[in-house]
Amino acid sequence: MLNLNGYEVWFVTGSQHLYGPRTLETVAHHATAIAGAIGDSAAVPVRVVAKPVLTGAEGILALVDEANASPACVGLITWMHTFSPAKMWIAGLEALRKPFLHLHTQFNREIPWADIDMDFMNLNQAAHGDREFGFIAARLRLERPVVVGHWADAAVQERIGTWTRAACARRDWETARIARFGENMREVAVTEGDKVEAQRRLGFSVNGYGVGDLVAAADEASDADIDRMVETYLDEYDVAAELRPGGDRAGSLRDGARIELGLRRFLAEGGFAAFTTTFEDLHGLTQLPGLAVQRLMRDGYGFGAEGDWKTAAMVRAMKVMASGLEGGVSFMEDYTYHLSPAGDFILGAHMLEVCPSIAVGKPRVEVHPLSIGGKADPVRLVFDAHPGAAVAAAVTDMGDRFRMVASVVDVIAPLEPLPKLPVARALWKPRPDLATNAAAWILAGGSHHTSLGYAVTTEHLSDFAGMAGVEFLAIDADTRLDAFRDRLHWNDLYYHLARGL
Repeated sequence: MLNLNGYEVWFVTGSQHLYGPRTLETVAHHATAIAGAIGDSAAVPVRVVAKPVLTGAEGILALVDEANASPACVGLITWMHTFSPAKMWIAGLEALRKPFLHLHTQFNREIPWADIDMDFMNLNQAAHGDREFGFIAARLRLERPVVVGHWADAAVQERIGTWTRAACARRDWETARIARFGENMREVAVTEGDKVEAQRRLGFSVNGYGVGDLVAAADEASDADIDRMVETYLDEYDVAAELRPGGDRAGSLRDGARIELGLRRFLAEGGFAAFTTTFEDLHGLTQLPGLAVQRLMRDGYGFGAEGDWKTAAMVRAMKVMASGLEGGVSFMEDYTYHLSPAGDFILGAHMLEVCPSIAVGKPRVEVHPLSIGGKADPVRLVFDAHPGAAVAAAVTDMGDRFRMVASVVDVIAPLEPLPKLPVARALWKPRPDLATNAAAWILAGGSHHTSLGYAVTTEHLSDFAGMAGVEFLAIDADTRLDAFRDRLHWNDLYYHLARGL
């Protein structure tokens, strides 16, 4: 479902006519070579398109207009090979609606000590050409990362690749539709928010649909389609005997298959990228969607429980950023703690909806009572999350702005078996420790719902938040509570003042 190959990043090189046509031909040749090398890097998942060298304000503005109008273009990489007077960039940069990354590099790797002359110096002067461009971007207060190093270095290409993934997620948000089946969980605050402001600032739209609409779609599933879906379950998972054809509760699995078929049809026909459900609004459904939600997340859909559309959007964004990478992304919730002298841990889980992309081993399909929701016992995948470093992130509505909080964690195997816990789960140690991490999260107003991703890093999320105009706070191994509290205060002041700038 998620394929970043259709997206493009445009490689934009600045110069001027002062140097003459032969120099500009060389600049164009170098730019094409660099763009090609970056595009060929395994770290960069999108096409990198070399654009003609820009030498004047009219050409710059025309290219920006073209980029803004292109649905494939997710952003620009800018580089000043020679000196490019920055006043000619003002109109274009102020009109630019796509994110950009400033690459500070040069074509040659090293100084040719024995041969360097003024012709070489005039051609290879990104060292001060990029500073001129950097000034105007700073003067215009434009959000952008600056990546420094030789273009052929793996670290530079990996950093660019990280940014391109964030740019793809930003583009996806701009066009995404989120379906909300039912309302928000009653009286819950953090999962609420201003959907109009979210569409205005973040791009995605959130609209509600009656659960009856979903029921109608599920009821249209044929017995043959349900049979095929059950066969898929039997092929892909370890299905409990009671749920297999002929088992005492085989009907529960068929109900789960019917709901999945209905959900898939509804989301595909509506062009939705994410969705929410809530156990407090199941009118007409036989059971709370569990297995269906887990499998749809595996295929790239964002999801949020209890009407949490912001987490649904966050899961979707991290799914896009992690496309093609190992590790997986899942909806998650901080559920309970292990507070022990031997070490403090968080057990993450949810009632049902944890994505099998993070599973270790083969998930098992089981059916158990839910105790809330008032419906039949739902089917679900049960598994442990695989070990590894991960990031749990949430977006909250602070009233005057949206805030993203990201927590770096280390997922580990459960310390002991969990034979009576009939849900998918992840056990992790938060960095730098649980006490600091949880206090910082709570001070920041982070949600109890998160998106947990292994391949996504705080660098991806910081780039993404910058593009989306979202405040970003990371809690990691270097976090100190006093400094974090100070940053919260400074950010409040900044965002208050920035509205008037």
